[in-house]
Amino acid sequence: MNPSPEEKDPQPEDYLRLLATHERSLSNYVHSLVLNAADAEDIVQECKVVLWNKFDQFKPGSNFLAWARKIALHQILNFRRTSQRRPLYPLDPDFIESVAAEIDRSAAHLERRSAALKTCLKKLPAPQRQLILWRYYEGDGIDGIARKAKRTEGAVYRALSRIRSALNDCISKTLNTTGS
Repeated sequence: MNPSPEEKDPQPEDYLRLLATHERSLSNYVHSLVLNAADAEDIVQECKVVLWNKFDQFKPGSNFLAWARKIALHQILNFRRTSQRRPLYPLDPDFIESVAAEIDRSAAHLERRSAALKTCLKKLPAPQRQLILWRYYEGDGIDGIARKAKRTEGAVYRALSRIRSALNDCISKTLNTTGS
């Protein structure tokens, strides 16, 4: 009998896919807890090696980023214990762990908000969604959007303001409905 997808052993491709998806978040996490950028990069690289070596312990379907952050936190604390260099502003390991916990809480909230935003964007009428795409995904300025939409700049400002307000309301309702 073949194992279900949840039970199958993680494969190298799974690791590479998950790491590629979460690499920036993991790096930002480490950089937010380590003052020296070069040290942070060393820790990120070491963390990737540890993640690979322990990937057989990762449970497919669980939160890879949370698992990676836990390992990164241990790497940071190990670095602090073994480092002969003293940072300009020494940080207490308890403080680092507290900041790491707060980052995890904030990240979870932001992930819920991001999911709610995606849901709310799908509910927008196509013309409104197009304005959002031009502005925030393609980086167009108001003047460029006005030309593309064949509207005045003032009309584009007002439309984007109404759309942002509607999205904000939708996100709030979605988060309140899901209990987040």
